[in-house]
Amino acid sequence: MKRVYVIGAGMTKFGRHPDKTGRDLIIEAALETVDSVDRGIDLQKDVEASWIGYFTPELYEHQGQYGPITSDCLGLVPKPAWRTEIACASSSAAILTGFFAVRSGVFDLVLVGGIEKMTTLSTEGVTDALSIAADNIFELPAGITFPGIFALIAQAYFKKYNVTWEDLQAIPIKSHHNGTLNPKAQYQSEVLELGNKFGKKKGISFKDPMDFLKSPLNPTVAYPLRLFDCCPITDGASFLLFASGDVAKKYTDTPIEMAGVGNGTETLSLHDRPEMTSSRATIYASKMAYKMAGVRPKVIDCAEVHDCFSINEVIQIEDLGLVPRGEGIKAAKEGRTSLDGDIPINMDGGLKSKGHPVGATGAGMFCEIWKQLRGEAGKRQIPDAEIGMISNVGGSAASAGVFILRR
Repeated sequence: MKRVYVIGAGMTKFGRHPDKTGRDLIIEAALETVDSVDRGIDLQKDVEASWIGYFTPELYEHQGQYGPITSDCLGLVPKPAWRTEIACASSSAAILTGFFAVRSGVFDLVLVGGIEKMTTLSTEGVTDALSIAADNIFELPAGITFPGIFALIAQAYFKKYNVTWEDLQAIPIKSHHNGTLNPKAQYQSEVLELGNKFGKKKGISFKDPMDFLKSPLNPTVAYPLRLFDCCPITDGASFLLFASGDVAKKYTDTPIEMAGVGNGTETLSLHDRPEMTSSRATIYASKMAYKMAGVRPKVIDCAEVHDCFSINEVIQIEDLGLVPRGEGIKAAKEGRTSLDGDIPINMDGGLKSKGHPVGATGAGMFCEIWKQLRGEAGKRQIPDAEIGMISNVGGSAASAGVFILRR
């Protein structure tokens, strides 16, 4: 088995791109990925195969066959190309497949990534498109969508661990602060700044973040979750270049090792799970990744986790073993998960502030950890970061991809 290294990473700005097609976003992200390679790379000559995650191009762009489209856009025809899909973890499926292709020796250098062009639809249309990742027999006929699913998870967590919605708000406040330091983030403003921007139209000003978050300008979406507990609708694309050990040395002196990977599944329907406040998919995937990397949670210097809703950051860091059960919210309130804490989480703003172009999210998380381990994250840089983790889940964490990167 060969060792696998990340030699390049790039992404578009996440946000609304009404003037760009999915193909435009692919080209933009791929060009940045090429530019990130220390000694340069000839994409058409050197890349042997590609994988791209895209959840529902059929609904957003009335287009399938995104493997060949990506290959055509980037001049990779006739080399093999595939599209992967496991809902919000679609690019993690691309990453896992590309990793195993290089590790097994089938290929030595591959391109992996993801895209989602979501803003072609209305909010109602996006809600409907995302709903196909829920259970169409047991959940959707009851009228539940993903805000409702995660609202149920939040209620169960609050009851089990005796915490409140007010306690949870430490997470979106932290996420928006981190987003101010990330030029690729969809939202680059503090919560209070956004609150006063909204309030100005109604002649209202807020004295602190909680003053705004508890106001009618932050409406309930699905009790107890409010608008600022939910990630936005986003366009974006992101890519990574994987190379085997001998090949990686040709392109960089600072390759980042894919030290551990894991994948897991959970029952699709929430009602079938033995526990609502954790996911067996994430737990299983993290155990695989820790075992392969030969490390324990305590050595992780920073992590990007899937916070599609604020409560899911809590569930994720507990399932990953980064904090004890029932202490995810406490860790945020105490500043442990902040940039200067002992286990920084979502340094780039997370899905909440950076944005969540579903198919591109997992690879976008990789871009952040890659930069952190190379010391290139700018104002949000974690000092001396050597080992980073990514946890990307699909739907209500029915699918999970967990990765450990090492400098």
